[in-house]
Amino acid sequence: MKSINSKTEAVTSYLILVVPALFLYLFVMAFPTVFSVTLSLTNFSGGKIFGNRNVSFAGIKAYKAIFTDNYFYLSLKNNLFIVIMSVFGQIPLGFFLAYILSRGIIKGTDFFQTVIYLPNVISAVIIGILFNKFFLSSNSVWLEIQHIFNPAAEFNPGKNPMMPILVVMLWMYTGIYVIIFLANLQKIDVSIIEASKIDGANEMQTLRYIILPALSGVIVATAILAISGSLKSFDLIYVMTQGGPAHKTSVLSLYMYEKAFRGAPNYPVANAISTVMVIISFILIIITRSVEKYFGAKE
Repeated sequence: MKSINSKTEAVTSYLILVVPALFLYLFVMAFPTVFSVTLSLTNFSGGKIFGNRNVSFAGIKAYKAIFTDNYFYLSLKNNLFIVIMSVFGQIPLGFFLAYILSRGIIKGTDFFQTVIYLPNVISAVIIGILFNKFFLSSNSVWLEIQHIFNPAAEFNPGKNPMMPILVVMLWMYTGIYVIIFLANLQKIDVSIIEASKIDGANEMQTLRYIILPALSGVIVATAILAISGSLKSFDLIYVMTQGGPAHKTSVLSLYMYEKAFRGAPNYPVANAISTVMVIISFILIIITRSVEKYFGAKE
């Protein structure tokens, strides 16, 4: 009898702990996701206020619309540029800076940590306005610098409008990865590194055979963060360029915003774009996991 009562109490305690979190997940995550996918398969365009009284099933019409729109592919290409810059720019640079700081190669570690992380505590709106004036305004600082140093043509914002955005993102978000790597580098047992030095390992061998394998899981986690963050890029780009000129700096989130809130609302297309964004994110994360498993097996 006591065992039955104890099992009942255990189940009750389990339900008390799990049910609130389950309901929160269902209403905050699962329901909006299912509702968004469902809405992308209808002809809903704002209800009675916008003259759309009857909502009916439209199939994959919204998906056909975005896959035949050149602006979708342009936005997707720009998002992939941001993903590449984040994974192969922010993460390696963040690791390099964290490695230098953790190894004590330079003095003033606390000062440099603060300076590197500082852009992350500044509002993206403020940074967008600042760099819009720096790069893109008619009397920008960058134009003045061009007259003096004549920089490479491919960095010219007029010819490659995504370049200023990529540079700003590299400067703005690298600090996050510096802090992540720095925290995990401090967890590595110093005695292991010292033993490798005694055995004759140089700095590069220590980095390759001890530090990088120890941080493989962290590298994958930062790659996932970079991919998900890159696909959600909106505020900085909206403030800097609003997708212009001629949609050349548009990204998927901005493309979705235009379909949903600019002009006549097209909510099925907007929700179809968000669904495609989630699918692309999952695909890139699966690829990242597969690469980690492939190389991890050789450690």
